[in-house]
Amino acid sequence: MKPAQVSVVMLPLPAQSHLNQLLQLSAHIASAGLPVHFLGSATHNRQAQLRFGHGLEPKSTFHQMIHFHDLPTPPIAAVDPDPNAPDKLPVHMSAATSAYLSLRGPVAELVLEMSLNTTRVVVIYDRLMIEVIRDAVSIPNAEFYGFNCISVFSLFLVLWEAMGKPFEVEGELKKVTSVKEFLSEGLVNFIASKSELFDGRAGDIHNTSRLIEGPYMDLLSRQEISGGKKQWAIRPSISPRSTEGGGSRHTCLDWLDKQAPRSVIYVSFGTTTSFSDEEAMEFAIGLEQSKQKFVWVLRDADKADIFAGGEARKIGLPKGFEEKVKENGLVLRYWVPQKEILAHKSIGGFMSHCGWNSCYESIAAGVPVAAWPIHSDQPMNALFLTEVLKIGFTVGKWEERKEMVKAERIKNVVERLMASEEGDEMRRRAQVLSAAIVESTAADGGESGREFDEFISHISR
Repeated sequence: MKPAQVSVVMLPLPAQSHLNQLLQLSAHIASAGLPVHFLGSATHNRQAQLRFGHGLEPKSTFHQMIHFHDLPTPPIAAVDPDPNAPDKLPVHMSAATSAYLSLRGPVAELVLEMSLNTTRVVVIYDRLMIEVIRDAVSIPNAEFYGFNCISVFSLFLVLWEAMGKPFEVEGELKKVTSVKEFLSEGLVNFIASKSELFDGRAGDIHNTSRLIEGPYMDLLSRQEISGGKKQWAIRPSISPRSTEGGGSRHTCLDWLDKQAPRSVIYVSFGTTTSFSDEEAMEFAIGLEQSKQKFVWVLRDADKADIFAGGEARKIGLPKGFEEKVKENGLVLRYWVPQKEILAHKSIGGFMSHCGWNSCYESIAAGVPVAAWPIHSDQPMNALFLTEVLKIGFTVGKWEERKEMVKAERIKNVVERLMASEEGDEMRRRAQVLSAAIVESTAADGGESGREFDEFISHISR
């Protein structure tokens, strides 16, 4: 039997935003006719499928082309997120990442086995998981590509500074005198070290579009930063639901159908942040006083194992709040399909933690942002949205992030975004940018589509 030409292996970091990005890329590559093998623990493979496109249909073409490998990992320590911690870094998630380090041997064995029956094994690994592929790099017909889940704007600035600022930069980049204004020195060194660990990689894939990050892709591609490695900007624009149909529609979309265009603010802070009851109370009062329509996702952060037993924490709200605001707003206490919500015609603003996935989804949907970064790369992403693209504004100064945000500020922020000429202008800019992104990702010749086709041709050569 003639061996397969190429098989693709995906190795994600076990956190929702990273799982989602690599599974989206898996679906995109599968749509080009290449078999994809998605590696992880049984828990995180299940999580990725459950939340992908609001449920990956078991009989879909994508599911047939994506092969999930449940690899054995040690038990994940059950550490609950701490809503009262002054620093919101999701340290409770480190247990899952540590457990994945044990996959070094199993990943190498699987890649070796696949290499015997295929001309080339293409391994795409989350760049924060590079240690896990160390034993696989010696396999002769295996080729490795780092996948970057944060904005190229953020990654370039971190690497540029860590490498001693080897050349001058222009424009908005000059405003960032040091990334350590936003990121801890430890985090800067951690991100930078992942590029130095494996010089044998064939290139890097970035979850973005050149339309919005082209200048930073060019800077990242310079020899001083990338070491001459090929850089691809590939942001998948497909999902099983939009492509194949079927499945249930989320109930919040029915409520949104009844609202006026661009009249609702969507409020969500991702899957790694927990608010205290006191913070939620201030938030609730501010939203009510703004008199604006809203959809508020109010749920505790994901645990390292989202399927672990125990009752989920219900974050406290003022007595009778949900009944009082039911005409104007929805409070959702569970995971929701954010991409579908942001794309709804009634959504006119997004109050966000500015994780990169949320940033890009808001840009693609043409929705301006009230930026409230919490940790990690989020303050850099907020800077990109507000100072470079100018489709949002920050809720407060980064150095004041540990201070309690009062209801009055929440009220003012919502009114500024949803009921002011400034907010209207941001909406116009965001919608122009969204239209350009749609055009760039068109299957019949858009720039992003061409870059993806070039990548597929490269790995299938």
